[in-house]
Amino acid sequence: MSEQKESLRKITTTLALKNEEIQNFVCCLKQSLENLEMNSNRVQEDMEAEFTSLHSVLDELKEGMVTRIKQERASRTYELQNQLSACSKALESSEDLLEQANQTLCSAETEDFTQAAKDIKDSVTMAPAFRLSLKAKASDNMSHMMVDFTQEREMLQAIKFLPVPATPEIQVSECQVCDNTVTVLWTLPEPDTKIDHYVLEHRRTNHEGPPRVREDYPWMVVEGIREMEHILTGLRFDTRYITFRVKACNKAVAGEFSEPVTLETHAFVFKLDAGSSHQNLRVEDLSVEWDSCGGKVQEIRKDKNRTNSPMHSPARTAMMSPKRAPSARVGRDRFTAESYTVLGDTMIDAGQQYWEVRFDKESKAFAVGVALRNLGRFDQLGKSSASWCIHLNNWLQQSLTAKHNNKARTLDCPIPDRIGVYCNYEEGVLSFYNSRTKQLMHTFRAKFQQPVIPAFMVWNGSFSVQTGLQVPSAVQSGQRKNSGTSSSNASLT
Repeated sequence: MSEQKESLRKITTTLALKNEEIQNFVCCLKQSLENLEMNSNRVQEDMEAEFTSLHSVLDELKEGMVTRIKQERASRTYELQNQLSACSKALESSEDLLEQANQTLCSAETEDFTQAAKDIKDSVTMAPAFRLSLKAKASDNMSHMMVDFTQEREMLQAIKFLPVPATPEIQVSECQVCDNTVTVLWTLPEPDTKIDHYVLEHRRTNHEGPPRVREDYPWMVVEGIREMEHILTGLRFDTRYITFRVKACNKAVAGEFSEPVTLETHAFVFKLDAGSSHQNLRVEDLSVEWDSCGGKVQEIRKDKNRTNSPMHSPARTAMMSPKRAPSARVGRDRFTAESYTVLGDTMIDAGQQYWEVRFDKESKAFAVGVALRNLGRFDQLGKSSASWCIHLNNWLQQSLTAKHNNKARTLDCPIPDRIGVYCNYEEGVLSFYNSRTKQLMHTFRAKFQQPVIPAFMVWNGSFSVQTGLQVPSAVQSGQRKNSGTSSSNASLT
């Protein structure tokens, strides 16, 4: 009976997963239909706009050429009409002179003939007809303004849809994830000289494989990429994976997105456990500020705003992981007296983890490190066997010390404003770095018998924590170099 139930349960699970897969596919098909309608309308409008633009260019060109023809005709008409008017007047004068000469010849017997003949001769010499050029000043030929659109017509007839760029392929083996940066590389099936740029999209996700229809995070877009690779910097890895896709674009059209590729972005993510914090510490997400009032005033304020606190926010609920440590310190069990301590909410029980903390260097006291979950509510960091830390003392005299089990070692190094904490659980290594220079400040070597948790202390000051960070390459390199050497801090382990 139990085997049949188990078999039926497996079948039910398989059917449920298949139904979900089909539902997701149906949603994709519906979305594709909507996109098809929208995209076809868009490309038709774009094409009509291009043809309208082409018609406008042709109309403008035609208007300019017609104007030039009219101007040429007007100029030549003016020249020929002036020449015609001058010739008509000269001809009229010449005809009058000819008639006068004929009349004089008829009266050759008269006494005035000699003088009349001389006058006619002088008139002929000065006649306009003999000063005229009998060559037209303008030609009637307008063939130089003829046009031949044979070549242009062939070009217009060759107009066709611009080829869509091929779909790129992301080379997973060439992609790199390190130092909270991601280098993405892709290739094209064949070279395409018409590619103008690429568009890369990425979004955070908590699952492997192709994107789902409903995702918690939106696509982030990077445009105008000219090469077939891109480096994303300044990332916070607060999800397990990042999904990437890329498409190629030419001057007019974009190709299809590549098959999405999901890269693992392992990093240590935690929040501060407000339920564990000392009453004089005001905790907001990853920031802490000393509050001299503390006590009941803070508890009343927290009760009024409990729905807005980091412990009850939707973002916190969505980010809970299997290793997220449930708070065991509420009410009277929280840190008290002069501990001024707050813990992280996520345990470290495997692997290499790294986080950074920025603190106010004017704080009267500050400490950062790790602790066991059973750290006493009265314990100060570094003063019991359950905690390891670096401690800054600004009270009366400034000092920086490494503390564990109530033993301290003064550190001879500049005090940074930002400290990086590296924990290798299996190797039992806890190192502190100047996070800006990656200069090693101190290393504890211990055998962690149970999970540890990030721990912080502040008195009359403030600090903020940055999580979602990978172990920096410089830190990993330094750890490998020091792995074979003995620790100079053995007295504190």
